[in-house]
Amino acid sequence: MSRMGSYLKKHTEALVKDVGIEAACKLTGKSKATLGRYYADHAEHADRFMPVDAVAALEEAASYPHVTSALAELQGIGLTFDGKRRNTNERANVNSDVIVLSQRFALLMAEYQQSIEDGVITINEAKRLLRETSQLQQVLIDMKLHLEEEAI
Repeated sequence: MSRMGSYLKKHTEALVKDVGIEAACKLTGKSKATLGRYYADHAEHADRFMPVDAVAALEEAASYPHVTSALAELQGIGLTFDGKRRNTNERANVNSDVIVLSQRFALLMAEYQQSIEDGVITINEAKRLLRETSQLQQVLIDMKLHLEEEAI
């Protein structure tokens, strides 16, 4: 199997596990066996990949677009993932931004604490820290925009 195929299969597996196998079966209409074949690294399944519509359905339910980001990385494309899945469509304001900012900063610090626990920040830990930092940056941008709106 090619390195690209192996890479995509690993991300497909991460996507299915993120959603949960039972939920993935319901969302895609595929059996557990079929889903397993999409990320199996056995030679007999080397040319079998998940259909795009199934990937889209699973990524909508997942916490992260695993396969989409893997495809982008393989093409040298950088994506920005907006993980804000707000519970309400209320218009945000500076007060809500301050709360979100505090929450995001706490998540960053928790991730940092976990990362330095053993004295070494691994590449995966660095990626998680970068993701949290980007989320914190987005909150600051939102807050800046809301402050500018109020200043007008």
